[in-house]
Amino acid sequence: MTVFHRLLPNGLAGRFALLLIVSLVSANLLALAVLSFERVRLDRAALVAREEERILSLVPALEAAVPEARPRLAHAASTRFSRVTVDPEPLVMTQPDAPRSLALARALTEALDGRDVRAAIRVRPDSEAAGMREAVAASVRLSIPEGGQAQWLNIRSRGRQPRPPGSDEGAFLLILVLSLAAVLGVGLLFVRRLTQPLTELASAARAAGRGDRSARVNAEGPREMRDAATAFNDMQARIARFDAERMRTLAAVGHDLRTPITSLRIRAEMLEAEESGPMIRTLDEMTVMADGLVAYARGSSEGEPFRDVELGPLVERACVERGVPFDCHEEAILRGRPVALGRAIGNLLDNALRYGKSASASMIRDANVAVVTIDDDGPGIPDHMLTEVFAPFVRGEDSRSAETGGVGLGLAIVQDVIAAHGGTVALENLPEVGLRATVRLPLTD
Repeated sequence: MTVFHRLLPNGLAGRFALLLIVSLVSANLLALAVLSFERVRLDRAALVAREEERILSLVPALEAAVPEARPRLAHAASTRFSRVTVDPEPLVMTQPDAPRSLALARALTEALDGRDVRAAIRVRPDSEAAGMREAVAASVRLSIPEGGQAQWLNIRSRGRQPRPPGSDEGAFLLILVLSLAAVLGVGLLFVRRLTQPLTELASAARAAGRGDRSARVNAEGPREMRDAATAFNDMQARIARFDAERMRTLAAVGHDLRTPITSLRIRAEMLEAEESGPMIRTLDEMTVMADGLVAYARGSSEGEPFRDVELGPLVERACVERGVPFDCHEEAILRGRPVALGRAIGNLLDNALRYGKSASASMIRDANVAVVTIDDDGPGIPDHMLTEVFAPFVRGEDSRSAETGGVGLGLAIVQDVIAAHGGTVALENLPEVGLRATVRLPLTD
């Protein structure tokens, strides 16, 4: 897994929130950059337009006055950001060829009926603002009486002081936080409603994995979720019908075999002892197999509903019935089928007593898992058979006699029941002698 995937939230709501945050922050930062650029451009355009308007209004006013009064009038027109003078020499000696300077000079020349106009727009350092500030300089030749001294209207203008750093960023961050809070609130509410059917579907799927064929999902929400819920419910119904039919078939086969087996046994007992002995032993093995099939079919407890079960008293009751000591001092509650669980624990205890002289059981709680261990002092099982014995009709030895363990369906029933409750069962040989069965079951609290 890459670092990127490890940093992503696990939940769909978290990923959607991250997507919203990244999208909103990126969009707002882009908007801030565009607005900053536009603000600078508009400030520059406003400066040029203001000075152009000032020049167009000053020239007619100054030319209407006598030449001697023009310097005084120009001084009166000066402002903090613009200095206006009337001088015998132009401030801008030669016209710069910069595009904006040429555009301003042409606009003034056209508006002033072809007068001699020179304009320059420059960016210069400003000690007051501790940065750069745009400045406009323009020179317009004024009309004078014939024989009079030449006069130029000179204007030196600078842009307004830039806004202090952070003045816009603070407002921007406030707007960003408010927009994030509003959009995330609505978005997460929407995602929660959208993902709720997914959560229910996941819970139902886990229950189905434990063997709960009654688990269903409400067909609500968007069309895709309704389709998924309908498909899941249909799958559950089909599997339930298949399991029920399979178990009914096994039970019927085991039950129907009993009648001919009993009939053959009666006839075999009528024969001489030396002839009937082998036949009766074979029929006894067939009886064990038929009983095993019926027990295996009933082992699923498909008709038993799930409910809250206190595991400690259930295991203790099975141990008391068989005279096995049980050690447990912790409470453990799980969602399960008590009859099926009792049968599974009973099968493990019966195996321990069958192959060993004595047995013991204990239960501890490991976080949200109950761990039940059953030990015996029997001969154990070869290591290569520790997992194979859970398969149907597989035993540690070849005999199918009831005295040595039956047909080999007891551990298969145990595994099916424990797996249906979301747990596991495992066997291991003890260091000295004996076998240990360990059952791990998830708890609800």
